[in-house]
Amino acid sequence: MKVEIWSDIACPWCYVGKARFEKALAAFPHRDRVEVVHRSFELDPGRAKGDVQPVITMLTRKYGMSEAQARAGEENLGAQAAAEGLAYRTRDRDHGNTFDMHRLLHFAKERGRQDELIQILYRANFAEERSVFAEGDERLVELAVAAGLDADEARTVLADPTAYADEVRADEREAAELGANGVPFFVLDRKYGVSGAQPAEVFTQALTQAWGERPPLQLIDEGGAEACGPDGCAVPQQ
Repeated sequence: MKVEIWSDIACPWCYVGKARFEKALAAFPHRDRVEVVHRSFELDPGRAKGDVQPVITMLTRKYGMSEAQARAGEENLGAQAAAEGLAYRTRDRDHGNTFDMHRLLHFAKERGRQDELIQILYRANFAEERSVFAEGDERLVELAVAAGLDADEARTVLADPTAYADEVRADEREAAELGANGVPFFVLDRKYGVSGAQPAEVFTQALTQAWGERPPLQLIDEGGAEACGPDGCAVPQQ
């Protein structure tokens, strides 16, 4: 079974939702047969690469919140994250364009390190003091290396704005086609969608239902074909 997760590194509920989903997956009896793929979704695609501002400023300007409302929201998110065992800085974080991070995540997928990188990016953005937006490409290279990727290869990807750009845009078009207008958005075997950072119990129910409705294998056997089994291999008779 395949689970696709549309998310953005700048999305706190994606950070929390990933932890809740993984809690459900860890207890799922068929977890070893579940493939998890992370898909790209930008919450702020029109923001210029160099346009970095404090999260509180972004919230007040983009959503019309008061500063007190924005700070209260961050405190609530911090509590939600803590309940899942996640570190979360409720103050002095910043916000910026995540397109390059998504490009790196597609590169990491090719190298089999996508989940490692997305977790490191989340932790760097939400829990660490250093910015993932303000320090330039070398900060992202450093995080890519921490995820097990080659520094020079990551640097080459970041230096070429077209590298993996089509893959990011394709993910975003597909999200729109599936009706996702926010993240996190979980799609199970292209049959069920789960929107938002739902409790682990909801993910457990979705995994169980999707697994139970998988069609049984249809065996095509014309008979007489040689095969090997526990008792040995059939020997063709002359």
